[in-house]
Amino acid sequence: MPSLPMLAREFYERPPDTVARALLGKVLVRRHEGQRLAGRIVEVEAYQGLDDPAAHAFAGKTPRNAVLFGPPGVAYVYFIYGMHYCLNISCEPEGQAGCVLLRALEPLEGLETMAELRGLDADAPPRLLASGPGRLCQALGITRTTHNGIDVTSRRAGLHVEDDGTAPEKIEALPRVGIRKAAERPLRFVIAGNRFVSR
Repeated sequence: MPSLPMLAREFYERPPDTVARALLGKVLVRRHEGQRLAGRIVEVEAYQGLDDPAAHAFAGKTPRNAVLFGPPGVAYVYFIYGMHYCLNISCEPEGQAGCVLLRALEPLEGLETMAELRGLDADAPPRLLASGPGRLCQALGITRTTHNGIDVTSRRAGLHVEDDGTAPEKIEALPRVGIRKAAERPLRFVIAGNRFVSR
């Protein structure tokens, strides 16, 4: 599949809920050992920085979350439950914290490699590859050490988002999952009816 137009920094220079909705249907691309791994973004969550008790930025800037206060369009990767990485992309103008967590992909390219990275059989059902934020990072080989702070608006970075012109017919806004604070806010966005959305 040829490379498609990439999302520029301006795309991310908006409130997280706006960026989250706009990311649905776009294609996340990762270069892994010379191979292109790609999946359509079907589920995201918005985190609203200093105004959001569930956000990593809520308590202010720290060495761990500094990426969130920098320029928009930068990968923020963190480790959770001592076992999973989660990929976020920073939003808002520089100095304002906000991000979008990528929760699920519909795999498009490199499915056998994704399965291998997940420790699954090469012919594993595609739904098992990247439905859920931990699976997504595992399927694309994304870690904090390698990818935190990477500029996803640069094709040279090896991790970026492309636009193939696909727009979701319907987007659902739901409560975020796996959090205790501000859990009632409808800031989880999914492509309605997509079977790759996490359960």
